[in-house]
Amino acid sequence: MEGNKGHEKKMKVLCLHGFRTSGSFLQKQISKWDPSFLSNFDMVFPDGIFPAGGKSDIEGIFPPPYFEWFQYNPDFTEYTNLDKCISYLCDYMTSNGPFDGLLGFSQGATLSALLLGYQAQGKVLKEHPPIKLLVSISGSKFRDPSICEVAYKDPIKVKSVHFIGAKDWLRVPSEELATAFDNPLIIRHPQGHTVPRLDEAAVQQLRNWAMTLLPISVPENGHVNQNGVDEIAESKQEGAATESNSTKTESTSSAETSVADSGHCKENVKAKAVEAKKDEPGERKNTDPDSSMETKAINEEENRA
Repeated sequence: MEGNKGHEKKMKVLCLHGFRTSGSFLQKQISKWDPSFLSNFDMVFPDGIFPAGGKSDIEGIFPPPYFEWFQYNPDFTEYTNLDKCISYLCDYMTSNGPFDGLLGFSQGATLSALLLGYQAQGKVLKEHPPIKLLVSISGSKFRDPSICEVAYKDPIKVKSVHFIGAKDWLRVPSEELATAFDNPLIIRHPQGHTVPRLDEAAVQQLRNWAMTLLPISVPENGHVNQNGVDEIAESKQEGAATESNSTKTESTSSAETSVADSGHCKENVKAKAVEAKKDEPGERKNTDPDSSMETKAINEEENRA
């Protein structure tokens, strides 16, 4: 499957960076991912509302300035400027949206999940259309009971995918955050507190997940583009085979979307599937000269989150 082919438009996603980094740094991290997935989305990478109040762990690795969304105590139970941050983001989304989804890393993922929980309870973004998706990388829940009782009161019914690293010091909090969502997709990776490089199985998981969200194009004659439907069915079948054969990336999904298989244009669809298969990346080699330094820095990022 090639990018956004067969779809009406790209889905707009607001991407929130980690503590004392920047929107441009998160954009660099996300650029590791397969273009065939990223091309489905219009991704926006704003900077945090506050300048970094201390040393950034990516100094010497990525140029300043650095930002943070809010501040917190060592136990992550008390927060400073959180309300101001939420108000800023709600205004930003209303003025620059509407947005279809949120993506966040660490502090940005924690904040994204909070916004979704608050919107579901009618606390924020009342004039903004319901957010449809979340991509959480090393996220966690807030720990203040007054926040938890509202944001995580009910399962958040938003399509969500959660990246959880085996060596991430936020692995357990990330697991807990996933339980706040209805039928989350969990993609595990062997790395630490970082935006992971994805193997072929994880890329296929993301493609299948995206296909349950992206709208099918409708021509002027009002008939749904059946090739698009068939591509989704074919992609899901390939994904199931990849999951059963792969031992590199353990992933679980309790949200499966059934798509009817059409008998039309089978040869055409198979040809597309074969062609797309040739373009799928295998295990990627680490060719980024900053990668090892970046991983080391990110693994030490946000001493508390």
